[in-house]
Amino acid sequence: MNTLAHYFLLYVDSTATSANFYSRLLDTPPVMLDPTFALFILADGVKLGLWARHAAKPEAQALGGASEVGFSLPDKAAIDALHAQWAERGATIIQSPTTLDFGYTFVAEDLDGHRLRAFCVTENG
Repeated sequence: MNTLAHYFLLYVDSTATSANFYSRLLDTPPVMLDPTFALFILADGVKLGLWARHAAKPEAQALGGASEVGFSLPDKAAIDALHAQWAERGATIIQSPTTLDFGYTFVAEDLDGHRLRAFCVTENG
């Protein structure tokens, strides 16, 4: 039996501020919100944790922008719709929808500089 779960953890400056940002972006409240940690459960049970950088043990060295969290969508229309929604909800768009080698994509940035890439894989990019 496979008990592995998909879990992403981002270090943030302010758990409450980041949890509010992600609640708006993901259209869902956190299932857990403490002063130094917030947890969201996304589609298919994927978990997104937000941990206050100052409280992480061992101390967190990574800063935002060093990696990406990917959101796979079914098609270009879904990408365009999510792009419009996230821009309206205050996400900083650092790459507008475009076609790259792997497919159609855009990239947003959260309050701590973490990159959030929405994409759909397409033939011929």
